[in-house]
Amino acid sequence: MLPNKLQKKIDQRLASNSLRALGAQLDTIDFSSNDYLGFSRSKSIHANAFDILQHFTGPLNGASGSRLLSGNHSLYKEAESKIAQFHNASSALIFNSGYDANLGFFGCVPQRGDIIFYDELCHASIRDGIRTSHAKGYKFKHNNTKDLEHLLATHAKSKTSNETCYLVTESVFSMDGDMPDLQEIVSICQKFNCHVIVDEAHAVGVVGEGGVGLVQQLGLEDTIFARLVTFGKALGCHGAALLGSEALMQYLVNFARSFIYTTALPPHAIATVMAAYHHLQKKSDTVAELTENICFFKAQLQQHSLVNSFIPSDSCIQSCLIQGNTMVKETALILKERGLDVKPILSPTVPEGQERLRICLHSYNTEDEIAKLVTILSEQQSTMYFQSSE
Repeated sequence: MLPNKLQKKIDQRLASNSLRALGAQLDTIDFSSNDYLGFSRSKSIHANAFDILQHFTGPLNGASGSRLLSGNHSLYKEAESKIAQFHNASSALIFNSGYDANLGFFGCVPQRGDIIFYDELCHASIRDGIRTSHAKGYKFKHNNTKDLEHLLATHAKSKTSNETCYLVTESVFSMDGDMPDLQEIVSICQKFNCHVIVDEAHAVGVVGEGGVGLVQQLGLEDTIFARLVTFGKALGCHGAALLGSEALMQYLVNFARSFIYTTALPPHAIATVMAAYHHLQKKSDTVAELTENICFFKAQLQQHSLVNSFIPSDSCIQSCLIQGNTMVKETALILKERGLDVKPILSPTVPEGQERLRICLHSYNTEDEIAKLVTILSEQQSTMYFQSSE
C-alpha cells in the first residue's frame, strides 16, 4: 500500500483526468516523436556505428564505470572533438542525457550569492538544476526581452562586486515550438555583464544550415558562455554534451555531480552519436526536407483557417491549443482512430487552460499525411473547443 499522502496525489490526478501511464508503440503515422530527421531508424547510421565501434574498441557491452574511473574509453575523445568542431566550440563534454547535463551544470556552476535569470517556460531539467544550486533564480516572461532587461536593470542597482549573473533560455521551446530573439538577449546580457547559456536540444539537426542550431545560425558562438546539445531528438540516439571553453569543461569534470557519480555511456552509444553527426553532415538534404514539411504544414493551417488555434512557431514543434484535459485527450483519440499518432499534453505539464496537441513534424512525413492531419483537425472545429493562441 502507498502512504496516504502519495495515494492522495494519484487520486487527484485521476480526478483531473491527468494521470500519466506508459503506452505501447503504435503502428500509426508518427506526429509525436522527437525523431525529426528519422535518424533513429537509419540503417546506414546503425551500420556506421558498428564500424566505428569495431575500429576503436571492439565488442564492449558497457562502459564498466564512471569516466573518472574505468569508463573513459577512447571513443569519448574522438566524439567530443568531433562535436566541438561541428558546433564551432572550443570544447565539449558528453553527459548521459540532457537532463543530467542541465542538472550537473546548474548544480555546480552558479555559486552561493550568484543570480540566474531564466525564461518562465524553460525545461524542467533547467528548473530542477536551478533548485539544486545555491544561487537565486528569477524567471522572466516568456521570450519577453523588455521584461528581461527590466529585471537585469533592477538587479544591477543592488549587485555586489563578487556576484556573477547567468541567463538561460532555449533556442526552440519544447512545448510551444517558438524561438527567442537570441541576438537581442545577448545584446542585453552584454550590457549587464550576464553570462548566457542556451539549451539547443530541439534546434540541433533542425535549425540553421545543416542543422547546426540557432546559436551558429546567428553567428553568436563567441558570445555564449555554455550551450547544451542533445542527441536524443533529431540525431536519433542518446546522450548530450555541454559546449564551452576548455576551462569550463575542466570545472565540470571536477564538480558536476551528475557527471562524476554515474556510469558512463557504453561505447556503442558514443559510436552511434559519432555516426549520427557524420550522417547529418552528409545528408543536409534531410534537413531541407524537414523545412519544406514545416512550410507545407503552415500553408495547410492557413488554407483550413486553423492558424489562430496554434501557437506561432517556425520549428518542427507545432502546438494546437485545446482547452481541458478531457477535450484534448478526446481529440488525440480521434486522430489515433484515423491512424495518426499525436500526443495530448495535459495540465499540469502545461498550465491549466493551455492544454494542447503537440504535433511533431518530420522529414519523412509525406504531404498527404500532413494534409490528412490538418483536414481532420479542421473537421473537429465544429465539435471541439479550439482555443485561440492570440
